[in-house]
Amino acid sequence: MSSLLTQLVRRQALMMVPRRSETVLITAGPPLNKVTNKEKMIVLGMFFAIPMIYPIYVMSNLQKYNGSNHACTVFMLQHNLFSNGHFLLKSKSHYRISSVLRRLASYDQHESPTLPHLTHANPILTLTDRIPSACQIVIAGGGIIGQSVAYHLSEYGAKDIVLVEKAKLASGSTWQSAGQGMHIQNTLIQTYFTKYSRELYKKLRDQGHDVGKFLIENSGGLWIAQTADRLHTLKRQYAIIKALGIDCEILNIDRIKERLPFINSHEIWGGLLIKDDFMVDPVPLALTFAKLAIDKGVKIIEDCAVTEILTEKQRAGQYDRITSVVTSQGPIKCDIFINCTGLWARELGYRSSPGVRIPTQACEYICLKTKPIANFPKRMPIVHNPDERFYIQPLVNDSVLVGGFIRESKPIFLNGVPENYNYSLLPDNWDDFHWILNNAIKRFPLLGESEYESLITGADSYTPDGRLIMNESAEIDNYFVASGTNGSGIAVAGGVGKYIAELIQTGNTDFSTWSVDIRRFMRLHTNKRFLKDRLREIPGQQYSLKYPTYGMSLYRTGRKLRVSALHPKLQAAGAVFGEVLGYERPLFFNLDEFEKRENIEDLSKEGTFGKARWFNIVKREYNACRKGVAIIDMTSFTKYELKSANRSVVDFLQMLCGNNIDKPIGSVIHTGMLNEQGGYENDCSLIRLDQYHFLLVSPTSQSTRSMKWLKSHVPEDGSVFLSDVTSLYTALNVIGPKAKYLLAELSDENFNDFARMTCREIDVGFVSHIHAMRLTHTGEDGFMLYIPSEYALCVYEQLMERGKDYGIINAGYFAQRTLRIERMYAFWGQDIDKKTTPFDLNREFRVSFDKEFIGKEALLKQKKEGIQKRFVQFLLDDHDKDVDPWPWSGEPIYRNDEFCGFVTSTAYGFTLGKQVCLGYVHAPNDQKITTNYIRQATYEIDIGTKRFKARPNLYQPSEMGPTVQLSTP
Repeated sequence: MSSLLTQLVRRQALMMVPRRSETVLITAGPPLNKVTNKEKMIVLGMFFAIPMIYPIYVMSNLQKYNGSNHACTVFMLQHNLFSNGHFLLKSKSHYRISSVLRRLASYDQHESPTLPHLTHANPILTLTDRIPSACQIVIAGGGIIGQSVAYHLSEYGAKDIVLVEKAKLASGSTWQSAGQGMHIQNTLIQTYFTKYSRELYKKLRDQGHDVGKFLIENSGGLWIAQTADRLHTLKRQYAIIKALGIDCEILNIDRIKERLPFINSHEIWGGLLIKDDFMVDPVPLALTFAKLAIDKGVKIIEDCAVTEILTEKQRAGQYDRITSVVTSQGPIKCDIFINCTGLWARELGYRSSPGVRIPTQACEYICLKTKPIANFPKRMPIVHNPDERFYIQPLVNDSVLVGGFIRESKPIFLNGVPENYNYSLLPDNWDDFHWILNNAIKRFPLLGESEYESLITGADSYTPDGRLIMNESAEIDNYFVASGTNGSGIAVAGGVGKYIAELIQTGNTDFSTWSVDIRRFMRLHTNKRFLKDRLREIPGQQYSLKYPTYGMSLYRTGRKLRVSALHPKLQAAGAVFGEVLGYERPLFFNLDEFEKRENIEDLSKEGTFGKARWFNIVKREYNACRKGVAIIDMTSFTKYELKSANRSVVDFLQMLCGNNIDKPIGSVIHTGMLNEQGGYENDCSLIRLDQYHFLLVSPTSQSTRSMKWLKSHVPEDGSVFLSDVTSLYTALNVIGPKAKYLLAELSDENFNDFARMTCREIDVGFVSHIHAMRLTHTGEDGFMLYIPSEYALCVYEQLMERGKDYGIINAGYFAQRTLRIERMYAFWGQDIDKKTTPFDLNREFRVSFDKEFIGKEALLKQKKEGIQKRFVQFLLDDHDKDVDPWPWSGEPIYRNDEFCGFVTSTAYGFTLGKQVCLGYVHAPNDQKITTNYIRQATYEIDIGTKRFKARPNLYQPSEMGPTVQLSTP
């Protein structure tokens, strides 16, 4: 058998094979200062140094041996450090040496390694033999997610449910899972799901159901920090999950050593112990879900693959709805279909017409199971060391699992997951894993003396942003998706099942799940080459430091997919870009000539939790917007045209919108599109271009979601026509008090009588037919220009040239963001979601109760009964911007020392001279919120365990001056 340290020697040897004929010794040698000339050793390279363990070298030309020149001779030289000893190789052929080293590297490996979870006798399941001809709900996928969905649907009273599995239950990625339940997740909703999952699994176990012998009440999870930034990150995560009632604490180095006396504590700053982190055995848990679902009437059929999903056209061909599912055992008529097929979800999405876009991609993951280690503690937590990118998970029988995430992962199955990939593993990948194992042995030297049982190389499903994919699809009505768990399937399975069941059975849920909604993606995200590129960096991000990005993504891969017509011009002007929904948007413009041009993006990507390097740059742009004139490229906003030959489009929009949209031609109406509960499905601006012709402008992220909402409500007679015109127009925000004077020099229009919240068709310079609107989405004076994209460069250059007399500059998203947060403007997707109503936002003045609209009944009820949450602006009076860590959304808010909500958006207010936080105050126990409830209390905001006094505002501060207009899609 082989120790872990020996295995590392072999893997390092493969990387250090000499390029010429020579004799090679692979050995654990003495420290360099102990090597003598008498030994005639030439050190080719030191692989790595393990504290308290001898360094490991490859040495050449040790001595001469007689022997054949045609084969490589292996000598076993015993040494007390290794159970297998040293390997001495001699050959004139590099290739022969390489071949032998490769054979040595695979020595002692198992062809069929055992998995980390235990083997249990399956519960007695009464499976269905024959496919029914019809049912209400079909679930595809018999892994932990599909079975949780089936269980929860049956608990919520759903009837006539069929679950089909193309192979055997839990034979895909569930079978490979390590069974970890980590409360640190990529989104708050996933942390909620994990919290619920733990409670559910514990309840099932306490009721006598099998969730495996892994303990739910274990020693939790311990996250180790080796840098100050990592420790601050853990403190931020502690503040968030502690507010949710999850048992956790920050540990100093002494407390860590008490729990892990065998750890090498060098460079450790502290850690986070999450006592509620847990482990379960995934296969017994999944089968328990199946058994309980069967007991309530769910039919489960194995060896039954879905081959096609059939639909029918509705609403004049603009909308598709599920009719039946075709399987390898026959068709099933159904009303609802749920895709829970994990690794196969994207491919199954193509088996319908229209196809459902599910941007998931299989990626490789690797872990190693040891044999029992006698000296390891019996109640050891799952140890995560993200700085060294590994974890150690205790198993039963005193063995451990060593795993981790390298920085650049390996997407696999690029042309489709094999249909027979069940109870299957991938070939061993020591080339990637030995780096993880190296770090684990350095931190836990005792591991080096252990023997490994098996290397486990498996696959799991990942998404382009590392977050779950859930909810109803954008393409087909009643086609739901629950997939893309990014390695957290066991942790979130309970919560995912509960949410999907609630959504289907009641149409409403406890949470808003926009951060994991499938409609946050577009067609571009399912492109195979894009997924191959982007998914290289996603799995590794689980252990990467996550610095503030303030609402923008800064991925290295899959970039420059969507750009405005001005992108080259803005890039030449120093623009630093972020990305939203594949669209490149300028964050700010670097004008500092001493900065090297190739390092411009470092200004946005350089990590800091405090004052950023771009602070003064954004301040300059902000001041131009407030006091002079600036141009902001806002082309990425979603833009739709809606038309009809008669009043159909007016009646359609009146029913969808809370505000009255039947205003004169040229009006700009800011409105919410509300759901039956009165919550925002969309927050948008409507521009009436003609009697039956409207332009709808929504946030960039709403592109897929808003079209789904519109199509699901269009008249059945096809009288309303919808079209996406986002790419047809370049949108320029000419902002600032000097904007009207600049435009007056380039146009014959009279801008003095250009009323706010109105639209006109104007000329600018040489270009005609520009839609100009008197609004800026920030509360400052200015104009939005919607320019046919082929003319955008001409208009931009004329504005910049004539604007020199007014001090015009380019400005970016960060300046605009600061302006809207200071004025307390809520933004959909950050501050607003489907659970937010106009009364929660103090926007009831934008609701016309004298007409009918979706959500009216719910709003009238809320108006009568009162609200339980309120949108509030907080100013941090005792925060030092130069010293203290900055807020960047997600921070807990405390009212009279009681947790009451989370921050949703933040910015440093240059006019207010303070950190500004937007967020919601929630009232407990059905208590109603009034003005006095907000004002007659003290507030604090927790930034990484440091609380700052927060002064509440229910309306925008008077220091901002009069609001020029109120519009912010």
